[in-house]
Amino acid sequence: MNIDNIHKSVLKCITIFGIIILLLSFKAGGQTIYLDTIPAQPSVPQRDITDYLRKWFSFKPSEKTGSMQPGDHLTVSVLPAAGYTLQTRLAAILSGNIVFYTSANPNAKLSVVNANITYTQNAQFTIPIQSNVWLPGNKWNLTGDWRYMKYPQSTFGLGSDASLLNEEPMDYQYIRIYQNILKKITSNFSAGIGYNLDYHWKISSSATNHDMDSDYILYGAGAKTVSSGITLNLTFDTRKNIINPLDGLLIAAMLRNNSTRMGSSSNWQSLMIDIRKYFMLQGNRKQVLALWSYNWLVLGGKPPYLDLPSTGWDGYNNSGRGFIQGRYRGEKMVYLESEYRFDITNNGLLGATIFANAESFSGLNSQKLQSVQPGAGLGLRIKLNKKSDTNIAIDYGFGTQGSKGLFVNIGEVF
Repeated sequence: MNIDNIHKSVLKCITIFGIIILLLSFKAGGQTIYLDTIPAQPSVPQRDITDYLRKWFSFKPSEKTGSMQPGDHLTVSVLPAAGYTLQTRLAAILSGNIVFYTSANPNAKLSVVNANITYTQNAQFTIPIQSNVWLPGNKWNLTGDWRYMKYPQSTFGLGSDASLLNEEPMDYQYIRIYQNILKKITSNFSAGIGYNLDYHWKISSSATNHDMDSDYILYGAGAKTVSSGITLNLTFDTRKNIINPLDGLLIAAMLRNNSTRMGSSSNWQSLMIDIRKYFMLQGNRKQVLALWSYNWLVLGGKPPYLDLPSTGWDGYNNSGRGFIQGRYRGEKMVYLESEYRFDITNNGLLGATIFANAESFSGLNSQKLQSVQPGAGLGLRIKLNKKSDTNIAIDYGFGTQGSKGLFVNIGEVF
């Protein structure tokens, strides 16, 4: 198929996806409508891992009942674990989140802080802290993504036609500081500004040690790069629980302007559009259909190679299950995913999911999208904390060219 036709077809799919989401999400008066819904409060008492650990080891039963409500005390979930993913191989992880309301108002939105410390078999060391905090009255929303990473990771070139045979081991250290403040405009719509910093140093690759014309060398290699700039942010969000959404809609857009006056290695601009829609389905057990469209586009200038849109480098590193992080990279990224989530047990302890995704990227020195790369898989959900409705998500995904692997997350993937 002609590349221009692929480009037009993918953009057409995004447009259709957005229209469908809006038609399903709104009716006159701005009220959300749903597919057949189930009762908000399950008739069967909900259980999590802690309940069973207390039972097995004869500890006092938990006094927590039902889901978290405005006015409740904050809830903390901590999980020490060992895991395995494509990008890390074996990993030791201490992960957790803090969930709370900043007011007792019935319309208060849930606030979340996620953090973990990870060391992997690939000698990767990471400390990310991500936050989404609503101040009283939902008038102000503070979102943050702060990270330190010592991160050996391969790149495979630019574009979604890049082959696994192009694998190029890299190593670098990385600090990310993303901080936004948004003001409520209407009940679910917020707008604001932010600051984004991506600082990579001690960058090395196998290509820099040999006479190789890899995409990384041809695009522009460097031992240190900085992207620093102001962002404009718009968010429409009707979700009640962002850790495990049961229904609602998120539309988020971020326009980023990086400037040498603010310390950037180059001047460049980008646009990110994130759309997520959730439907609760009718049945004896909880079922959710989730749809995700994530689109990340460079509008002008030339970003550093490691700051280009890439698989698994969205805000929570969750795009592209079935592929290793960084598998595809380019100035334009178009991504779609759907997921069907359902409880296995009536008490909510165990659940499962089936998912499918597709992504397309532009190639070296090009704005044209290349081939669409599909991924799919299934997963298990284990209730870590019934109060905040936090799940341990364990997924196995398959991609093209024999790509496959395990993916573990605290909270739902999107």
